[in-house]
Amino acid sequence: MKNNILIFAIILLASTAVSAQKYFTRTAEVKFFSEAPTENIEADNSQVTCILNTENGELAFSVQLMGFHFEKALMEEHFNENYVESHKYPKSTFKGKVLHFDKIDITKDGKHSITVEGEMSLHGETNSIKADGEILVEGEKILLTSKFDLKIEDYKIDIPKAVINKIAESIEISMKATLTEYKK
Repeated sequence: MKNNILIFAIILLASTAVSAQKYFTRTAEVKFFSEAPTENIEADNSQVTCILNTENGELAFSVQLMGFHFEKALMEEHFNENYVESHKYPKSTFKGKVLHFDKIDITKDGKHSITVEGEMSLHGETNSIKADGEILVEGEKILLTSKFDLKIEDYKIDIPKAVINKIAESIEISMKATLTEYKK
């Protein structure tokens, strides 16, 4: 009887430890793309922190805005100084949840379509967003991907009239994060 209780306690603790894991990376990638009549604008950033709590599906991102790199140095300068004012607002954050995360078995390899809902903060403004994406479980790694659009006006980013035709009103954001178990 004591052995059965001990075995049950070990199994219970082991399953709790697995379900309470957090997966983490400091090298997630965020890219944005703006299609405009005169010139497309693209930038990428691979200095993005992401954490996923596999107990409840909570998800958070932190993006250092100075980490975005552009094809042209002048675009990067304008982005940081004039548009997102990265000296004043150094990062963008997302805090939210993977909806119906309890339906995903992260102990088994597989691909899962997901919807993420949460709050995105950028340029001193916070807005609710909802985006579709995918979780791919591969061994001990979890790969998150998503693509969604952000409207510049929602984040009160002023675009000078001289270049208003060069920048789209809506920016396509794509993200990719390869997460591994967070070890203290």
